[in-house]
Amino acid sequence: MTGQFRIEALAPEHDRAAFACGSDPLDKYLREQASQDMRRRTSACYVAIDEATNAIAGYYTLAAGSVPLTDLSEAMAKKLPQYPLVPVARIGRLAVSVAFQKRRLGAALLWDAGLRAMQSGMGVFALVVDAKGKTAAAFYEHHGFVSFSSNPLTYVLPIATLAKKN
Repeated sequence: MTGQFRIEALAPEHDRAAFACGSDPLDKYLREQASQDMRRRTSACYVAIDEATNAIAGYYTLAAGSVPLTDLSEAMAKKLPQYPLVPVARIGRLAVSVAFQKRRLGAALLWDAGLRAMQSGMGVFALVVDAKGKTAAAFYEHHGFVSFSSNPLTYVLPIATLAKKN
């Protein structure tokens, strides 16, 4: 990743109006919905701030969730208690501003989400994300996520895999 960024929780002083990642729903979410979701405690939103300009360079959301044990691969499921649901941290949205793309910032945001899930103090087996298309799917696969058998655009990465890289 080139450039200097700090990643912190979205706050009122962050200027969201100028953020543009090339996806209207992701831009609109940051501008209009992210703060409400944080107030309601349905998700947390973290922003990467460019140190030089104080602009939001990217963001992601993280929320607690669960997935059916049967959605995981047999290899993953056999390592877990046979409860019907497995606790996960879900990345709801991840976006990088057009001005900051191709700098590995998406990978840094993904890594930060994993660290926060690992350090949350909650029992979380994995990070889970729903890819919005082929490009996003390829991004997650590149970073070690594997797709669910039941939904090929839903991806999972065990926290243990992240811990080995840390």
